Amino acid sequence: MTMISRTLRTLIEEKPFVTCPGVFDLVSAKLADRTRADALYMTGYGAVASYLGLPDAGLATYSQMLDRVQAIAQTVHKPLIADGDTGYGGLLNVHHTVRGYEKAGAAAIQLEDQQSPKKCGHTPNRHVIPVKEMINKLMVANDARSSRDFLIIARTDARTPLGLDEAIRRGEAYAKAGADIIFIESPESEAEMRKIGSALDVPLVSNQLHGGRTPILSQDKLREIGYRMAIYPTAGLLAAAYALNNVYGSLVDDKPVRVPLYDFNEFSSLIGFQEVWDFEKKYASLEAG
Repeated sequence: MTMISRTLRTLIEEKPFVTCPGVFDLVSAKLADRTRADALYMTGYGAVASYLGLPDAGLATYSQMLDRVQAIAQTVHKPLIADGDTGYGGLLNVHHTVRGYEKAGAAAIQLEDQQSPKKCGHTPNRHVIPVKEMINKLMVANDARSSRDFLIIARTDARTPLGLDEAIRRGEAYAKAGADIIFIESPESEAEMRKIGSALDVPLVSNQLHGGRTPILSQDKLREIGYRMAIYPTAGLLAAAYALNNVYGSLVDDKPVRVPLYDFNEFSSLIGFQEVWDFEKKYASLEAG
């Protein structure tokens, strides 16, 4: 666990840009882990949708999300950034959440300053808590981690309800409170993103959410305007949903499946059947006897 966390801190400090595809279940995690991605991002939006079939609106519990963190972290080799929502309650809950996510194998936890129940960052009717409350949460989170290599990402949702200047002010305050990376949610133009990049001299992450409020920019452009990392929470999830919708429709309508399919034998290997076959071969004599 500690080795994975160090890898993420090293990536942030040494690489010009860190790319983190969003993963939402064990299949997506295994596939993303095979790519040249630097790290992976466990999206709360996708995890809640795939695990519970519910919207990301504060309905998932700490224990349910911890289960997903642990399952994915134990499956992948790349550092895993995990969405920790608001910390699932007050200061004691934040302490418990940080300890739990770190022990589960995550390399970083994302905490946000929304009021409970929280909502997905690119949806309407989000409200934020006072700055001091979030600073207190970050101070507790900072003290709760057992290793400095377990990173804290502080997200503010203030841009939508209170404006960009307030969001930047909060980003500065959260960095001073001990956050390693600052996440200003849902800027609405490249100009706003540039303002964030020039105003904050701390590692910044851009939420490149396909279908959301923020422009999707190239990694070179993001780096140029001041970002050190990008997460892509919805791209894989929405691609999978689109493909499934088409395939299921074709099957029900008795039409040929025209969506490209992952090779069955390759998929069997991806999820570990080769290890099963090797095990059976190794211990065949025991079963025969």
